[in-house]
Amino acid sequence: MSTEPPTDFSAETLIRSFMTIILSEIGDKTFFISAILAMRHPRLVVFLGAIASLVLMSMLSASLGHILPTLLPKKWTQIMAGVLFLVFGSKMVMEAKEMEGKGRQKVEEEMREAEEEIDGDRFDAQDVIPLQRLEEGEVVPSSPNARKQKNWSFVLTFLGEWGDRSQIATIALGAAHNMYLVTLGTVLGHTCCTALAVVGGRYVSSKISVKHVTLGGATLFLIFGVIYLYDALSTSAEEFLIPTNPAGEP
Repeated sequence: MSTEPPTDFSAETLIRSFMTIILSEIGDKTFFISAILAMRHPRLVVFLGAIASLVLMSMLSASLGHILPTLLPKKWTQIMAGVLFLVFGSKMVMEAKEMEGKGRQKVEEEMREAEEEIDGDRFDAQDVIPLQRLEEGEVVPSSPNARKQKNWSFVLTFLGEWGDRSQIATIALGAAHNMYLVTLGTVLGHTCCTALAVVGGRYVSSKISVKHVTLGGATLFLIFGVIYLYDALSTSAEEFLIPTNPAGEP
């Protein structure tokens, strides 16, 4: 029974990884962490710190998933991935059902948690401009502590992403597919989400329907779960097939 890590190279893996991040990160806490930091500090600095953290997280998660097939048979890693996606998909469906309207309550809750996490660390307190003044159009002054801001953007994003749904999904994808394609797909997804958050995260969150995004992500996760379980069951069935040859055939 083979326990080698997957080595497939396909656009499907890349797209699957990319869409998993897009539909699970928009409106998430790390999305708003980047958005709030970008309203308080230079956008490029915040973007570089956040994306460096997410690239590292994607590499670590995909690598961890890559190790699993060397320890377990492929069918078991596919079953684990399928179960994880089904659990997350079901949870997202329940979250979407609890949302009212466009999910404004969920957005406000995630925004509040992000603000508390940022303000709780008390970094650059003398340079922070209250959000209310920022929303009224006040321009953010340049700060001499760009390097420190980048470091805090990196740390807050990394801690916010650790143990998050997208990280576990990346591990599951890394266990079932090629590690490099999964890393590339998730990095591209994180790059798009972080850029969107930094450029206009709060505006975007007020215009999009978080409820619909959550339902879209739930649908995608449930489909992935069914596909992985089907592939695992198909592999098991093939292993139990006994080839037979009619009498007289060589």
